[in-house]
Order: sequence, then structure tokens, then C-alpha cells
Amino acid sequence: MDLNGTRAFSLLEKIGYIRTSGTPEELKTAEILKAEAESCGVDTVIEPFEVEDADITAATLTVLAPYEKTYAVTAYKCAENTATDGLVADFYYAENLSDADLAAAKGKIVLVNGYLRLIPYQKLCAAGVAGFITMSGSLLDKEGEADLFTRTLRDKLRTFGTLPGANIAVADAFELVAKKAAKVRLTLQNTPVTRTSHNVIATIAGTKYPDEIITFGAHFDSVPFSTGVYDNGAGSVINMEILRHFAQNPPLRTVKFCWFGSEEIGLCGSNAYVKAHADEVQKTRFMINVDVAGPVLGYDVAKVTGEAALVSFTDYFMKTNGYTVTVTQDIYSSDSIPFAELGVPAINFCRDGAEGAAFIHCRHDVLQYLSADALQKTITHVLAYASTLINAAAFPIERKIPEEMTAKVDQYLYKKEISAYLEKEKK
Repeated sequence: MDLNGTRAFSLLEKIGYIRTSGTPEELKTAEILKAEAESCGVDTVIEPFEVEDADITAATLTVLAPYEKTYAVTAYKCAENTATDGLVADFYYAENLSDADLAAAKGKIVLVNGYLRLIPYQKLCAAGVAGFITMSGSLLDKEGEADLFTRTLRDKLRTFGTLPGANIAVADAFELVAKKAAKVRLTLQNTPVTRTSHNVIATIAGTKYPDEIITFGAHFDSVPFSTGVYDNGAGSVINMEILRHFAQNPPLRTVKFCWFGSEEIGLCGSNAYVKAHADEVQKTRFMINVDVAGPVLGYDVAKVTGEAALVSFTDYFMKTNGYTVTVTQDIYSSDSIPFAELGVPAINFCRDGAEGAAFIHCRHDVLQYLSADALQKTITHVLAYASTLINAAAFPIERKIPEEMTAKVDQYLYKKEISAYLEKEKK
């Protein structure tokens, strides 16, 4: 097998810059990946799709009592705007969003721990809060190194209502609580806009079973502040090496390579792909996703979103061939989800970093913690596993998702909560 971790690492260096959703840098990366795939003789296209975004014109938080101070915050895009002179309300720290917390939260601007997911947001809306503040970073961040993300109030959350919201550094959140902030003014002004993101799609037709498709996926966008080489430039270059192999060794079944944009803002690229390629998805027998790889200190894992028999086969395959890959049956928060939702079994390959040895979603996701050898280690077992299935005399995986995995996918997508709310609203 013509595998080359050094070549993969070189490509990773080329795309090792911030490349967030819908930006010129994201498009530049799409063009680099397209050119690389075409240099292997594989027809490749860039497919645009639209993503929601917003232009922020104001985002401030000022404590009015018992002291006065203005803090740096970032606005939640697509959140409700305040009046131009701000929203004044009592401040409240909801530690765990318990019923006792929420009983005291009505009409207040509420600080919550960490990142705001759908169910906590639903609780805030039901409690009648005036607005919310989330926090990010660490108390150990040095001055000027706090990654204060600009987050988006995603459409699923807005199902339950639209509130004004902001994000603040953990150190500043600490000060708000420690100094007993009681009354604050939150100012937020943003205008929704639509931006264009891109997927990169390459196809190698099967020589014997062209109507049976196996799809490789990896997202190539990053979050703000991050060069995203670990998450997920590494998965992108691993799949490019695998494309090189099948370009030189034509597969029995059709292999599609999808580099997805805008994964970091809600799997937007893979969702756009399955909608635009509905007929092909019906012919897709298996999805192989690679997301996070390359750390020198780390360990390889495979999460199988499929039947127990596939988990056993995968585990036996790795052990028989001497690959040190831990195999489990589970979903993975990445681009396999839209495929699994449509009944396509999937496997998610990752090389997780040892604790403190690899970093995602921050400025510390950098090349110095990765290596060509670590990339090649993952490339080797992903290609060996994929080749066995793609070139099988009879494809052994049934195109279905077991009930326990379907339930996990539905839970990940909050289908039960959204459906129940919408039914309630109809009455």
C-alpha cells in the first residue's frame, strides 16, 4: 500500500490556518483539497451551500450595581437584539439550572456554566429569563490568551424562543459572581446574514459494483482562534492518502470522498450533502468518518454506529491484524450523524490525544503536538479496514441502524424534545 504519513503531514501544513465557516480561508482550503485530489487523477468538484450567520454591531455587558464595570463579551449570533441602549435587569447565577435555580430566574439575565445546549436553553425559555450569559475558557488562561468565542443561537434552540445572549471569559464570570453583581446592562445588536460554505466531493467508480457506494467523510473547517490541524485537518489529509491508494488501485465498489465544510457550526456540510445527494445516499452502504487524528501522545479508537455484529467484526479485524484500536458501539458527534439518521451504518475513526497532549477548539490545536508517524499509524488501519469491505466478494454489512443506535442519534438531534414542544404549540 502506497501510504505516506510525511506527505500527509506536508498537506496538513498547507491547510494549518484558521478556516471558519463561510470565510475566504475555508474556500481556499476547499480549493487546495480539490487540486490535491485532481493531481491523483480523480474527478473532484466543489459544491457550495448556504449557512446562517450574523453581523454583530454591538455586544457589551456592564455591571451597574453594587459596582460599575464593563466586561468584554461576544454576542450570540442570531439571538434576539436588545434595545440600542441595552437591556437592564437583575443578574442571577444559575449554577445547575435546577428547578430551584429556575424558580428565581424569571425576568433576570442569567449566567450559566459552560456551553448552553438545547435542553438547558429550553429550560431558560420556559422560566421566562430576560437573557443569558455563557462562559468559556479557563481561570488559568493568561491575559490576552482567552479564546472568547462568538457563538450562534442555532435554529434548533430557537425553536423554543429567541433570547438575547452573550459569552464571557471564565475569569470575568468568576469576578461577576465573586463580587456579587446584582444589576447589569446587556447590549446586543446583530443582523442575520447568509454566507456560502463548501463541500469537496471526489468519486472513484467501482469496477464491479458501481451502484454500491462507500463514503469517506472528514470536515476541513476549524473554529475561531484554532488552526484546526488536530480537529480536523488531520482527518482531511488521512482521507486524501486513502484516495491516492484507490486512485492507483481501483476499488470493486464506488468510493466517494467528502470533505465537509461548516461541521463546527452544526454538521452543516454533511447535512447539505445528504440533502443534495439523496439518490446516492440511498445507494450508500457504509460511511467511514475520520475526525481528529495525528497526536504523538494518543490512542486510536473506532466508534461503530451499526449492528453488534459489525462491532464484533471490527474488533476482531483490528486484533487479528495487530492494530491497537479500541472498538465500541456508539455514535460520534461528527459528520456520520446525518448518514446514520438516514439509515446508513457508519464507523468513526479517531486518534484521541492523551490527557493534556492534544487540544481541540482552542489556540493550542497546533502542529507541534502532531507527527507524520502518528498520521501514518491511523492511515494504515483505516485503509486496511476499508479495503477489506470495499473489495469484499459480498458486502457483509446490512444497510440499517439498530434501534439502540437510532435512539442515540435521535437523542443527539433532540428529536423527542423538539417534537413534543411543537405538538404542544399546535394545541
